[in-house]
Amino acid sequence: MKLRKSCLLFSVLAFIILCAAAPFVYLHGRPAPIPAKQTLRNGVVYQRIFRLRPRPMMIHVLKIDTKTKGLHFLITPPDRPESDQPINARTTSQFLEEFDLDIAVNGDGFSPWWSYVPADYYPHAGDPVTPRGEAASRGTVYGREGGGHFPTLYLSQQNTVSFDAPNKPWDAISGETRIVQNGKPMDGLTNPELHPRTAIGYSKNGKFLFIVVVDGRQPFYSQGITLAELADLMLQLGAHNAMNLDGGGSSTLAIRGGNGEARILNSPIDQYIPGRERPVANHLGIYFSK
Repeated sequence: MKLRKSCLLFSVLAFIILCAAAPFVYLHGRPAPIPAKQTLRNGVVYQRIFRLRPRPMMIHVLKIDTKTKGLHFLITPPDRPESDQPINARTTSQFLEEFDLDIAVNGDGFSPWWSYVPADYYPHAGDPVTPRGEAASRGTVYGREGGGHFPTLYLSQQNTVSFDAPNKPWDAISGETRIVQNGKPMDGLTNPELHPRTAIGYSKNGKFLFIVVVDGRQPFYSQGITLAELADLMLQLGAHNAMNLDGGGSSTLAIRGGNGEARILNSPIDQYIPGRERPVANHLGIYFSK
């Protein structure tokens, strides 16, 4: 009888401890699901939006004034420009720290890629990969020139942004799907699948660049967003043209922390592990003149 009472008491105490610890486990390594707004640097405002309808969604937004003095962009430089696999995979944090940046987001889709179990995947950091669309860094084109059917965003030395290809690209990064064109959502965005997503777009006059990461695949925290919903979100934020970048486990937004190391603003979900970053092909970085 005493043993039964002891077991019951232990079970009750264990349940109470688990209930008390649940919020800490739930949020460990993840931003709290509450709204926030912060000026990260002159000309760069970060906003965190939490929505419960139509489902839990954690939305991370950067609004960047491209005319800000001292602001510069950087697309991941190629490691082997002439190779079929011109770039070594890096996580977004590694990219930010390696190139001494202030802000970084994941970029283009890439190949090869596979993921079976946490230890059996490709690429690991440092493995060679190929961006799926056109890419350029500081005038060196290293992706598939012309980009095929993948949309490409071009950034000039003067920080002008456009989906129209210049004669000689300075910086360029490609996406998966064009989602907003001339102030309207693109036709055909009917795929109902929910995923983590990364998107980039710019205002009608090109003054503001919008970078958006929506977390996903994390029940009760952030389940993801459809392409049609992402297009509507970009329009609500003020984007006149926008595209969907690589998403899923690749979606990552990072800033430089106070100690100089990368700090992740969202909750990446590589291989369905919350907080785990995926090594990807290229990225878009932002830095300021010293």
